[in-house]
Amino acid sequence: MPKHKLAVLASGNGTNFERLAQACQKSEIPESQIVCLIADRACGATSRARRLGIASFVLEPKKFPDMESWSKALLDSLKKQDAGLILLAGFLRKIPPALIKAYPAKILNIHPALLPKYGGQGMYGRRVHEAVLASKEIETGVTIHVVDEEYDHGPVIWQEKIPVLPTDTPETLQFRIHEIEHRAYPKAVAFYLKHISQKRAPLR
Repeated sequence: MPKHKLAVLASGNGTNFERLAQACQKSEIPESQIVCLIADRACGATSRARRLGIASFVLEPKKFPDMESWSKALLDSLKKQDAGLILLAGFLRKIPPALIKAYPAKILNIHPALLPKYGGQGMYGRRVHEAVLASKEIETGVTIHVVDEEYDHGPVIWQEKIPVLPTDTPETLQFRIHEIEHRAYPKAVAFYLKHISQKRAPLR
């Protein structure tokens, strides 16, 4: 039995989700297993979950009478799978306060920029890279952080940087950032589980 049971929340293609699943299988994230994927819509991530044999749930907010009911269904699904750590991988919904309360400092998110820059509501995907280029930044990167009540705000546990090239477009920057994400997220999760979740190192 795995020591660490992980759940992934996603809204899109699911490449980070699949990379995390591979990292667990290869023990890059030691003693860990992804026990479920939860999506807020049918998407590429749910197709990947079926192919990988990982339990998946689609919880569309519009199918619930209110956001409180959706939040309860989300929390119930996580509890049924006995998930101990939640990983956001392109999940576009704000995490409900009830979930943050139930999983204090146990929810991680990956963001395609060097927070605190280029974060906040509506800043995801291509929009982030367009903003980086418009501001003529000389570097950008990836941030993995603990989720709190604000968008892209909680304590940072991992960052990796890359230069912004003179020839970069939003598309080329997005491609290079995806490559960094696939390398950095498993490392960050392994670091978190080894050091931070056991309170051997402070959140910074």
